[in-house]
Amino acid sequence: MNPSEVVSSIEPKKKWFDVDLKGLWRYRDLYYMYIKRDIVTQYKQTVLGPIWLFIAPILTTIVYMFVFGGLAGISTDGVPQPLFYMAGISLWNYFNTCFGICSTTFAANAGVFGKVYFPRLVVPLSACTSNLVKFLIQFSMFVAIYVFYAFSGGFSANFGLVNELGWAAGLPLTVLVTIGLVLMVGLLAMSWGLIISSWTTKYRDLTFLITFGVQLLMYATPVIYPVSFAPESYRPYLEINPLTPVFEAFKFTLLGTGTFDLAGLLTSVIVLLVTLVLAVIIFNRTEQKFMDTV
Repeated sequence: MNPSEVVSSIEPKKKWFDVDLKGLWRYRDLYYMYIKRDIVTQYKQTVLGPIWLFIAPILTTIVYMFVFGGLAGISTDGVPQPLFYMAGISLWNYFNTCFGICSTTFAANAGVFGKVYFPRLVVPLSACTSNLVKFLIQFSMFVAIYVFYAFSGGFSANFGLVNELGWAAGLPLTVLVTIGLVLMVGLLAMSWGLIISSWTTKYRDLTFLITFGVQLLMYATPVIYPVSFAPESYRPYLEINPLTPVFEAFKFTLLGTGTFDLAGLLTSVIVLLVTLVLAVIIFNRTEQKFMDTV
């Protein structure tokens, strides 16, 4: 065969930061297929089907109301407990699910990765997207509860940014900020998950450590309590967590409680960018040789 007739060649990657953006676009159909698979097939052989997306957060909210709101007496800063807990649960579930899937990218897909080539980032990106759809479903339930309390007089609509800027400027900004915060949570989960997935191909013990660590991380994040409830001496430790200002801003934007710390959010953005770059570098390096260790 004449070398001039070769139309493509497969070569090993030589750069540390080498994202195949053209490949991601070329395999966009596979990306959509993974999204459809995650959404449709997960509950295909269950009795209740997608209803589990509503049942799980509702039961979790009831348990939190009984344990943390009732027995422990943790304050929700004047916000009805179902609203407060549902806001935190919906956002945390999105982070936890995205992180869990991304952190097992190599181990869970070794059989596919070893047989056919496609940009490996398709898998974690599709997982975060499909779980974004699930988040929107659960978030719609939060909106329904919000509307119920607003019309029943149990809680007046209290958007933090609207109170600060007025309806004309505050409402569009509320929508944009909410979308930005959700995307931040998804990207943080994906970047951390990709790093862990790369490490666990060689060090399997990390799987057990991370499973335990994520459970602790929830209690170090203001999901079921406001930062104002924590003693002053503990707040610096909470601020180390880059998820803290994101969850606080999320609740402030939608419920008017918590804080909107611009400095803390800027720090979280910096952490996100740094970890995302590291995740891509480590992921690309591991991608070249993970089949020898998985």
